[in-house]
Amino acid sequence: MPRPRRKSKTTPAQKAKVKKVMEEWETGRLHSGSKKGPIVRSQKQAIAIALSQSGQSRRRKKKR
Repeated sequence: MPRPRRKSKTTPAQKAKVKKVMEEWETGRLHSGSKKGPIVRSQKQAIAIALSQSGQSRRRKKKR
């Protein structure tokens, strides 16, 4: 019997933040660090920045 799928815990605000950051990357306006930092060229780095800014990159600890 297959396991039931878990619901994603991403909120609409988190999804919107990821979308906004990825749109910045597509148009070439995403910078690493501050706005004076170098422009991000790598899609993997853009995804990492998006997850970090939306708060999805933090590991969740299981409660005992």
